[in-house]
Amino acid sequence: MTITSPIPVIGTSTSPRRRWAALVVLMLPVLLVSVDNTVLSFALPAISESLRPSGTALLWIVDIYPLLLAGLLVPMGSLGDRIGRRRLLLIGAAGFAAVSALAAFAPSALALIGLRAAMGLFGSMLMPATLSLIRNIFEDPRERRTAIALWAAGFSGGAALGPILGGFLLEHLWWGSVFLLALPMLVPLLALAPILVPESRDPQPGPVDPLSIVLVMATMTPFVWAIKTAADAGISLPVVLAAGIAVLAGVAFVRRQVTREQPMLDVRLFTIPAFSASVTANLLSVFSLVGFLYFLSQHLQLVSGRSPMQAGLLLLPGLVVTIVAGLLVVRVVPRVRPAHAMAAGLLMNAVGYGIVLVTGTAGSDGALVLAFAVVGAGVGTAETISNDEILGAVPARRAGAASAISETAYETGAVLGTAILGSILNATFRAHVEVPTALSGGAADAAGQTLGGATDAARSLGGETGEALLSSAREAFDSGVAYTAGVGVVLMVAAAAMVVIAMRERRPARR
Repeated sequence: MTITSPIPVIGTSTSPRRRWAALVVLMLPVLLVSVDNTVLSFALPAISESLRPSGTALLWIVDIYPLLLAGLLVPMGSLGDRIGRRRLLLIGAAGFAAVSALAAFAPSALALIGLRAAMGLFGSMLMPATLSLIRNIFEDPRERRTAIALWAAGFSGGAALGPILGGFLLEHLWWGSVFLLALPMLVPLLALAPILVPESRDPQPGPVDPLSIVLVMATMTPFVWAIKTAADAGISLPVVLAAGIAVLAGVAFVRRQVTREQPMLDVRLFTIPAFSASVTANLLSVFSLVGFLYFLSQHLQLVSGRSPMQAGLLLLPGLVVTIVAGLLVVRVVPRVRPAHAMAAGLLMNAVGYGIVLVTGTAGSDGALVLAFAVVGAGVGTAETISNDEILGAVPARRAGAASAISETAYETGAVLGTAILGSILNATFRAHVEVPTALSGGAADAAGQTLGGATDAARSLGGETGEALLSSAREAFDSGVAYTAGVGVVLMVAAAAMVVIAMRERRPARR
């Protein structure tokens, strides 16, 4: 009989330098995944010109990655608990780096779709592993909250860096260069993680449950697809069918987890008010950030006429505020209830959207950048505390599964932020834009659907007619931004109230 020794975990008994060095290594995949979420959109025109994909193929190039990522996060979190979180992280990093290098030289749209699918598979191994390793490395609650604040700031940093890096690369290199960003981030991870990051796993893992994996995929993938498709093309029979499949599979998944002695995911965690409220706050914080970026990036580039790099640089103040807020709340939370800290973050999101609501129709870049900084402060506050509460609600040995829930909330919030707020914005735009009779056919349809389509049509028209279309489109877009901001205010205030009510029994965190 072979006797296995316990898996070592770096904790408070080791030097702070070693723990923080491990965090630096774990930040690399966080930056990569968040950069990847925003950088591809800047490469789509060049991909269209080079590979000439159909409209459907172009949609799949974008969507296949988040679809698989969302569906596989929970299974991969549980797998990390079983086989080792560092091992899963290294497998994901090696696979993601190799596939990204191949994607940079994809010869066809079909090949790129397949490689993006593989990126979703390996990407789902990265994020639950990073957060669960942080949970096990930092045993001291205050150190852990600081580490999570930096971890959350990595997402915001990557989202802001994506447009800057993407703009620079696409101005100087070919479209595939955006995929090569994975190499300078993951090669150091592969070299340093075995040295600095300890292995950890659940010492009593449950058996592999293939049916649960299938059910969670059948829940998340159609759900995300239905949201994205409804946002682009409206409600249709396929959208309804996909949503129905997601609901049925989700119910079956929950019933299976409840009846199994060793479930893949302990769904009873959601009966803990602090846990479920924290997951909701996590989702809605990302919802507010991604929804804000959706219209802010378009306004800066298509209304104000700034380059992608200039627009990205204007996002940097918001990034700095996000980081500072996440770090400051670590000092505040020992003295206040976690619910109050999270609610304060959500209310700051509401204030940011309120600034847009008041000034949005004026199209002021300064007001929008200020509002983004306020939203950044709210996201930094709420994300730090909500992630800490999610991880603190479970034993360290189940950190992978809890991290996967947090990551699923993050991805779902990102999808909903674009889908819901983007749909409201697009619907308002279509209702207010005035398309000149000089346009017909596909050009008229494109001009009446999106600000980008109207801008392209205005350039082709030229003269006074083109200027009139461009002016109408910009006014319609900013009107839509104001409507969207109003919805954002209501949602964030309601979320703050929900958190306070659900977590009213939670006391200040330990010092």
